[in-house]
This record gives sequence, C-alpha cells and structure tokens, in this order.
Amino acid sequence: MENISKKPLWLIALTILIPASFSCLATSATNVAIPHIAGYFGSTVDEANWVITSYMIANACLILMTGWLENLMGRKLFLKVFISIFTIGSLICATSHSLNLMVLGRLIQGIGGGPMTPIAQSVLLSSFPYEKRSIAMSLFGMAVMIFAILGPTFGGFIVDNADWQWIYLINIPVGIISVAMVHANISELDIRKKIEGIDFLGMTSLVIWLLTMQIVLDKGQQYRWFDSDWICVLSSISVISFVFFIVWELEYKNPIVNLRIFKDTNFVMGTILSASVNVIVFSSIVLIPQFMQNVLGYTAMLSGMALAPRIISSFIMIVLINPLMKIFDNRKLITLGFFLLGCSVILYKNINLLVSFGYIAIPNIMMGVGIILVFVPVSSLVLGTLPKIELSNGASLHNLCKTVCMATSASIVNSLVAIFSQAHQVYLVRNLSNYSLAFQNRFNSLIHTFSLYSGGYSANIKANAYLYKSLVVQSKIMAYVDVFEILAFIGFIVIPLAFTLKTVEKR
Repeated sequence: MENISKKPLWLIALTILIPASFSCLATSATNVAIPHIAGYFGSTVDEANWVITSYMIANACLILMTGWLENLMGRKLFLKVFISIFTIGSLICATSHSLNLMVLGRLIQGIGGGPMTPIAQSVLLSSFPYEKRSIAMSLFGMAVMIFAILGPTFGGFIVDNADWQWIYLINIPVGIISVAMVHANISELDIRKKIEGIDFLGMTSLVIWLLTMQIVLDKGQQYRWFDSDWICVLSSISVISFVFFIVWELEYKNPIVNLRIFKDTNFVMGTILSASVNVIVFSSIVLIPQFMQNVLGYTAMLSGMALAPRIISSFIMIVLINPLMKIFDNRKLITLGFFLLGCSVILYKNINLLVSFGYIAIPNIMMGVGIILVFVPVSSLVLGTLPKIELSNGASLHNLCKTVCMATSASIVNSLVAIFSQAHQVYLVRNLSNYSLAFQNRFNSLIHTFSLYSGGYSANIKANAYLYKSLVVQSKIMAYVDVFEILAFIGFIVIPLAFTLKTVEKR
C-alpha cells in the first residue's frame, strides 16, 4: 500500500512517464547512429556495436533489481538516484572522445535507465484506481512503446541534420527536470519489504549470465559460432550462470527477485505475449532501416521515416484503446492485435529492389494498431492478479523477460539474415553457369557495355563483379523475406495464448 497522494493523477503519470519515455528512446535511437559513431571514433561497426550491447546488458541487469532496490532505498530516493545516473551517463556519451569512454557512458546510462520502465508500470498501477487502470496502461503504452518506436526516426533525423551527440545531450535537461518533479510529486512507499541482506551471489550470477549471453549473440556470427573455442566457453558459462541464478533465487531467503510469481498464470502468459510483441516490433525496427540503408541506399533519416506511420497509428490507438477495453473482452483485442502484427510483417515478403517508400511505410500503420491492441490490454492483465506488495517485483521480472527477448532477437535476426543470405547464395550461384543461356546473354551484354569505356580484360572483370554484386543483393533480399516470414509466424502462433489470460476482478 502507498500513502494517498494529494497530487492529481495526471501529474503523477507525467512525472513518472517522462524519464521512462526517454530511457526507451535511448534504447532504439542509437541504432541508426552506429555508422556515424564508428566513423567519429575511427572504429569498425562491429566495435561500435558495443555502444548498444553495453546499454542492453546494464539495462537488463538493473531491470531485475528494480523491486529489490526500491524496497532497499525507498521509492522517491530510488527514482532520484537512478534518473541522475541516467543523466550522468548521457553527459559522458555526449562528451566522449574515445570509443571506450563512450561504451562506459552507455553502461552508466543503461544502469540509470533500466529501472525506469518497471517502476513506471508499478507506480501507475498502484496510484490509479481500478476503474482507471486501462487509462494508466494507455499512458504507459504511449510512453514506452511509442517512444521506443520513435527512436529510429528521431535518431535518423539527428544524425542527418546535426551531430549524433544531440541524441544524448537532449537527456540532460530532461533528467534535471525529472528529478525535481519526482521530489515534488511522487509519494513514498508506506509499506516496504524488510531487506535483511544483500544477495551478492544472485546479482553476480545475473550479470555474468546476461553479459556472456549478449557477447555470444553479438559476436557468434562473426566468429562462426561454436567453431570458436571462446564462444563455446562463454556459452557454457552463460548456461551455468543462468541455472545457478534460477536455483539460488528460489532457495535463498532474501533473493533480489521472487521467481515464485511465475506460478501466476496471468503473469506467465502475459509475459510470453509481451515478449512476443517485443520480438516482432524491435526485430522490425532493426531489419527495416537496415534493409533500406544497406540494400536500397536510403539515408538514416529516410529509413527512420519509414517507421513513422506506426507512430501515428499507435498514437491514435492510444486514444481509442481505453473505450475499446471497456466495450470488448480484452482477450479478443489481444487476438486482433497479434493478427494485425502478423499480417503487417507478412506483407514484407514481396520486397525487392524496385519496392517504393510507400510500400515499406504502409504496413507500419497496421503494425502500430496491432502494437497498442496487444500491449495495453496485456499490461493491464499481466500484473493484475499479483498482490500489491509484489507489483514492483513482478513489473521488474516482466520487463526483464521483455528486454532479454528484445536484445536476443535483435542479435538473432541479424545472424539469421547472414546465415540465410549465405544459403541463398549457394542456391543462386548455380544460375551463374556457362550452361545457362540467360546468364551468357546477360554476361555478354555487360561485357559489351563496359568495353565501351575500358579494355576487354577490364570489361570482363567488371561484368563478373557486377553479376556477383547482384547475386549478393538478391541473396540478402531473400534472407530478409525469410526472417520476416518467421516473425509473422510468431505473431500468428501465439494468438491462442490470449485466451489463457484471466480477467482481473476489482481489488
């Protein structure tokens, strides 16, 4: 239970959602800026990807510790400290003069930003009365999902029109204002769990598990997965740390997280559904800009703009979702949402080199509608059957599962694109044969064209290079199509799980 605040509900919501929004923005806005960051520091793109990896690892670790730290420090102090840490990390990122310092800044930013999403969900659910819970989750959805979706568009606009450092500089005044608002508007917890000891082993195993897992997923494709000895070693350490963490948290008397809430059906099924949404949405946030920049040659801003329609449709649905939840069974809304998500992704199976900007953008309208139809009802139901004293713990565990799925899916889809692309090259290269009349005609035509500007030998080399490049591009397109089909399958296959959720009675 909490003290009854005299502050208006809208002011409480604004206070807690501002820092949560910008922590979500920081998660996805950096993705499109990685080539610019790599160029600024004179590093490779693979090295610069540690800017993303460090944030995700720190973010995931702190998400799970949210409920424990909130009880240890108190809600108001907890929020002020971690918003300040996020702000300091942003300042370090904006003023970094080396990649190592930039990675450190992102690590600090992830530590500060990690708890913002679960604590926001917990504060809203405990502050708003039952009859206004759908409004609270609509606001939460707007802050978390829309700002996360806005990230690539915002990041693309910044890097094309200003210095990439502004992605981080904007967080500094926001952080200062947020600390002041938390001090003035957020009530302290009236009842807190007594913390009798610090779970060092639990925290250590959690960090080792997430760190090794993310390194394996990020670097596995580059080092040929389990053909590399150190990938095998890190994979073994990750599995052992994960198993130890589960067993320890179940047996230790003062764990950092209460894993026994997985006995709650709504929590388990709601977490699976939310994680599925994250996989589909954030995989598309990775794949669509990547396809547009690497294959179609679009700028970072234009590739981000292709995702903008889902922001508009999501915002419209945020306004409509509350009355819809009062009229229709929430489980039917979730079903419709996943159906729309699956349909929106499956439309990308027809992409090619001649695809228009509009064809890329239009399915995002459908995806924006589907995101909110799933996200808000699930957010209302997933924690609805937990005791109030477990809300922070449940929110942190729920968001950890979503974050881990988001981070792993981003790495996995990139690896799948590379693997499928190689497989398609093996298949397509059979067509580049002297026994193929179509190939011979095309090859001779290219030689004739290039010979107008260079010698015969040089024209032959250029013709071969041109055809090989075409082969690589077509293989990549087919690989993207395969991954989009997998994402669509995920959207359709989880639909029956919506009906395992129980409607929440007023408490």
